[in-house]
Amino acid sequence: MSGKSIPLTINEFRGPEQQTRDDRVAVEEPLEIRLGYDTPDGRTQSSVSITMRTPGNDAELATGFLFTESIIHNNDDVALIRPCGPPAPDSGNTNVVRVELESGVEVDLGRLQRHFYTTSSCGVCGKTSLDALKVTGAIKLAFDGTVFDKDILTEIPDKLRATQKTFDETGGLHAAAAFNAGGDIIVSHEDIGRHNAVDKVVGALLSRGLLPANELGLMVSGRASFELMQKALMAGMPLLAAVSAPSSLAVQLAHEFDVTLVGFLRGGTFNVYANEERIS
Repeated sequence: MSGKSIPLTINEFRGPEQQTRDDRVAVEEPLEIRLGYDTPDGRTQSSVSITMRTPGNDAELATGFLFTESIIHNNDDVALIRPCGPPAPDSGNTNVVRVELESGVEVDLGRLQRHFYTTSSCGVCGKTSLDALKVTGAIKLAFDGTVFDKDILTEIPDKLRATQKTFDETGGLHAAAAFNAGGDIIVSHEDIGRHNAVDKVVGALLSRGLLPANELGLMVSGRASFELMQKALMAGMPLLAAVSAPSSLAVQLAHEFDVTLVGFLRGGTFNVYANEERIS
């Protein structure tokens, strides 16, 4: 059954009481991203990522991932995006998306291998991860006068929550949103993975020609990790706000690249962990 949630019957226990009732759970299925590009020996195709995601907005997820990993640099690099392969037998979803790049776009798949090593290998230090970001072309986001009023900022979590239709059904999805200094949500997406929700937002901004997003903030449900900070930085977003806590490496990255980092943004309060000059 296609869609972002599926129905099922559950047994609910509340103290001594038990009842059977209908419920819905978020769909989780793999998405393979295949990349078509030129090589000195001709056109080729490679599988560059398999991620567990909530189906929907797969094109934005794919291009957002490729952009934040510095495989593509603008929307003009992309010739076409299309689902391929047979529908999954249990859901009907197409779980492969192919991104064909324009002729002449140079591709360095070694970037993906280097990033995987620096973010997942035991014993790799934070400095190694930060240095790897510099190799991909990440630059400091110099303060350009863009500020976010604290009263407007505290309204963003409720505005993000209002966009979470599948969360209302399941209680099982993360969300991310890009917003402007006036407090308007520019784009928002849900996904079972926080990093996927952010990639969908970045991909949507890319398709609209809004990257680098120098005047937009990024709001995420859950915590602020190094990976989410990296994606905000690569999208040129000067502020990352999270409902929950940041990690130590996220704080380090924020200081290193001059990104404003806000945590525990909920209930009208928040903490600023780096670069408070963007909060008015």
